This record gives sequence, structure tokens and C-alpha cells, in this order.
Amino acid sequence: MAKLSTQSYKGARDFYPEDKRLQNYIFNTWKKVCEQYGYEEYTAPVLEPIELYTSKTSDEIVNEQTYSFTDRGGRTVVMRPEMTPSVSRMVAARRQELAYPIRWYSIPDCWRYERPQRGRNRQFWQLNVDIFGIGTVDADLEIISLANAIMKQFGATDEMFQIKVNSRKLINLIMSQYLELDANQAKQMVRLFDKKDKLKPEDFAEQAKVIFKDDQQKSGLEKLRILLNAQSLADLPEILRDSQAVKEVQVLFTLLGEHEVTAATFDITLMRGFDYYTDIVFEVFDLDPENNRSMFGGGRYDGLVGAFGVDPIATVGFGMGDAPIENFLESHNLLPKLQSTTDLYAITIGDTLKEAQDIVRQLRLAGVNVAIDLTDRKPDKQIKAALKMGVPNLLFIGEEELKHQKFIVRNVESQKEDTLSVEEIAKNVSTT
Repeated sequence: MAKLSTQSYKGARDFYPEDKRLQNYIFNTWKKVCEQYGYEEYTAPVLEPIELYTSKTSDEIVNEQTYSFTDRGGRTVVMRPEMTPSVSRMVAARRQELAYPIRWYSIPDCWRYERPQRGRNRQFWQLNVDIFGIGTVDADLEIISLANAIMKQFGATDEMFQIKVNSRKLINLIMSQYLELDANQAKQMVRLFDKKDKLKPEDFAEQAKVIFKDDQQKSGLEKLRILLNAQSLADLPEILRDSQAVKEVQVLFTLLGEHEVTAATFDITLMRGFDYYTDIVFEVFDLDPENNRSMFGGGRYDGLVGAFGVDPIATVGFGMGDAPIENFLESHNLLPKLQSTTDLYAITIGDTLKEAQDIVRQLRLAGVNVAIDLTDRKPDKQIKAALKMGVPNLLFIGEEELKHQKFIVRNVESQKEDTLSVEEIAKNVSTT
């Protein structure tokens, strides 16, 4: 028989207990902030029909990055590469029954077939937060504020991250009226802008030149130069500055300032690659020079629910992946010190296992998480196992302890020892 590999599938991770503790910390932080804002959790199947993505998700994701196959019923299905189409389907299915505005969040695992790299895996978990039914800027404000609150809950300061904001309405205006591009050229230019940070300036200019028609190239490249030099809304060319789209962005920034979201900034080059965005878009960037990249983003997508044959519903949302956030916490020294979920590790001394089991049972009934060593090895070996597990407290159970019903509890970090009854252990173990 061939020897089996111990490696996990490429681009997917094994989560040992210490890894799962960190993942749970990230998930619990996400849940805490979302629920503070009144959002409720939902979920959906990991498998969806491929048609769910072909109409609205980018061609690159559908054609190159999905895990798709034909099931036994002859249907082509996809392991979800993102959650937005699924939640839109769910809302469309019960559009008349739901109470608006809908505030939902989910933490699904998603799959994309792409080259694994730092902050990007083939299997990843992603917080998805969406508000349905609010067509005004108040929804954009709430979603961006919620994203900002999550970063602050992790301990981040404004010096660590930046929220870049733009408008797809403004982008469309730039493409059609300012750069005077047709629909095909505009689509190419949006894709080019979306990968601008990954290109050298000369490579960006060369690729932009190809998009312009011959008689557009000189003026088009000059307009691009002016556009890319704009550091704020006030720096935009006049034809754009006086537009309704810019006025709406200005209102949003005024509101963000009033809500103390001070990490937000305008960025005319921010595009967001998905075709379904219709207005305000944003991305959150890590400002660490060693990891200066986009971590997550979102925006308004008012038309996606309508793709299911019902009336459209105004929607704003974002998706935040687990790996980029983990990298962010690591690079900014924000990783918490996480310990085992087991409160106590019971060390048996001598022939006391049977009686020790009864003590452990009493503690468990009192709400204490207790592991007991079921071997007959020496106490030092048991202690070594407990330390490897990262259990914070050791409980010693020997004949003398059982006789007096008083047990030594040692805190691993401080090495402080207390002699306590079962009732006292149950009351105080979390602080010993």
C-alpha cells in the first residue's frame, strides 16, 4: 500500500487546537460587533448552481477560480467562491415575508482555485455583512462604520489601517464622459484600475494606452494623469467635481466624520472588481509597509436581488477574510495570548483514578472544563502533557487530598498554588 501524505490539500489548512483558538477569537470578535449593530446570523449551502455566479460574478472567478463539477443529477454545481449571490437568493426567495431593513451576517467557508499566497488560501472563511432595504447613504455609513468598529475591536488604531472610498457612479461618469470610452473600453479600464497597485507606473500607462483608440491616446493619457494625481474630491477635474455622484460622496464623508470614522479617505483609483456594485465602494488597507495591501472591502449592490425575478432591493455589504485579518493582527502585534478552553487538568497521584473521576464529575457539573489524565504514569509526565496542551491550571488529586476534600490548584503562569474544596475550585478556578 502506498504511503499516505500527512499534508492537507494545497491551499487549505489544518486547524490544530491552538490554530482554532485564534480562528475562534477572530470569529467571536466579528460576531460581537455585528450583533452590537443589530445584525443576525444566517447561513446557506456550500454548493450552489453555477448559474448563480455566471450572471454577476467576475468572469475570472467563474471561469478560472471556481471548484465546479457535475453532480449525479447532471447539474453543474459550484463550491461557493463568495456569499453575496447566496444571500441575495435567500432574500429574493422570501422577499415579501422579511422585515426591513434586513441586517444579516454570516461566516461561511468559501473556495477559490487560485495560487495560494500570504493572506490568500483556496479555502477561506469570510465574514459577510449586509443591510437590505435602505437606499440612502445612511446604509453605506452604517456598513463602513461597522467595518471600522471591527478593526477597532481588534485593537487597531488609525495609524494601522485606512478605509479607501470611491463611487461606481463616479467611475461610470469618468469612463463615459471624462475619458470618453465606450462600454468595452470602460470595462477594460475598470479592470486595469482594479489591479493598478500591482503594476509599475510605466506598465499601467502602457496598458492604458492600448485601451484608448489611436485618436484618444494623447488626450486620454493626459486626463488619466490629472485623475491619478487627485488626492481629494476637491482635486478632481471640474466636469467631475460638480457631478451628483461627487456630491453624494461628499455627504458620506461628512457623516463619517460625525461618526468618528477618521480612517476613511477618498481614492479615485478604487474600483472593486465585481460587476454588481452600483454606487459607493470601499476597501480597508493594512498600512504596515511589510503588508501594505487591501484586506477586505465591499459596497452598494442594489440590483443583485432583482436578478432573481423580483423587484430590486437596495443593498450594502462587505466581506472580510480570516487570513488577511490574522496577518494584520500578527504584523501589528495585536494577537491576544490565547489559552486552552480546558480550565483544569487533573493530575492523579497514586492509585486515585476512580475517586478522582468523581471529583472531576462534580466540577464538570459545576460548569468547570476539566480534563483528567487516564494513564497510570508518574505526575511529572502528566504535568508535561498538561503544559503541552496549554491548560492554565493544574489540579492535584492524591490520597491526602481526597481524605480532607481539599485539593491543590496550581496556576501554570504564576505558579501560585491554593488549597481549595470542590466548591471553592468551581467558584474561583478562572482567577486562580
